[in-house]
Amino acid sequence: MVQFSMLKAEAIQSLGGTVAAAAEAIGVSYQAVDKWPDELSPRIADRVQAALWRIANRVPHPHPGQQQEAA
Repeated sequence: MVQFSMLKAEAIQSLGGTVAAAAEAIGVSYQAVDKWPDELSPRIADRVQAALWRIANRVPHPHPGQQQEAA
């Protein structure tokens, strides 16, 4: 299994450059992003990667309670 590290500053920059933009892209609060460690855990890094994929492919973030359309 390949492990890679992602830094908080890199993630925030990639997700819009601000803590608020990163939080919105991932679907968490500003406070949650603000509490991230400098080196992100694999779980958080995965969420960042998923958000970057959604942004690149113009797929909206699935918010809780929002129903998905059948394909």
